[in-house]
Amino acid sequence: MITAGIDMGIQNVKVVIMKDGKILAQSLAPSGFDPGKAAGQVFKEALKKAKISDGDVLHVAATGVGVEMAPIAESKVSMIAADARAGVYLHPSTRTVIDVGAEEARVIKCDEKGNVLDFALNERCAAGSGAFIEAMARALEVKVEDMGALSLKAKGTVSISATCVIFGESDVVSLIHKQEPKHEIARAIYDALAERIISMVHRVNLNHDVMLVGGVAKDVGFAAALKRKLETEVVIPENPEFAGALGAALFAMEKAGEMKK
Repeated sequence: MITAGIDMGIQNVKVVIMKDGKILAQSLAPSGFDPGKAAGQVFKEALKKAKISDGDVLHVAATGVGVEMAPIAESKVSMIAADARAGVYLHPSTRTVIDVGAEEARVIKCDEKGNVLDFALNERCAAGSGAFIEAMARALEVKVEDMGALSLKAKGTVSISATCVIFGESDVVSLIHKQEPKHEIARAIYDALAERIISMVHRVNLNHDVMLVGGVAKDVGFAAALKRKLETEVVIPENPEFAGALGAALFAMEKAGEMKK
């Protein structure tokens, strides 16, 4: 049985193709001005990687903020449900999934089957997402891709606010004027974001094991800050940005199984 999942993200479109519960291929591309067109192209690329045709795919499920623009989806699943399924698939003892993306963040508590027990959202606030890191990097005049490694050199001597991007920028500018080292400011930025996410974790009551997914999971600075603030181990899968698409593909597998009955 071959199924596919599409994650219509704000920044990128991701596709995962599975066969009998195993990942065959995955592909990613920027959403651009036409996410629907981008999704079609990414789907074709994933099919090519998997060495199959679209006729071989029994069911396609979509998720993400742009789910309504998915051109070939036969069913839809929420990002919350998709993350939970993906978390347990990737690490069976996962009970809390933290997903931090470009403009959204969510924390999901789930059971051993990947069913959602509770969740918390950052309510579309940039201060709780990757957009916060990008904005602070501009204020610090550091490339966003260099922020993580820079922060790892710090000892944690300063702090900033993550209640709002504007307040955060003001704090960063103030620290720059005080001639605080850039690596210390970078760490403060990640600590602020981590604290914002942890406030969401407290709303659902942390259950172990904890998995971090989403594009920001690839940022070593944020990953280190989250582990430090949570004071617990955090599992980060090999390709955390594909969690949503993977969860959708798993959901598609369930739907396809129901169709066969």
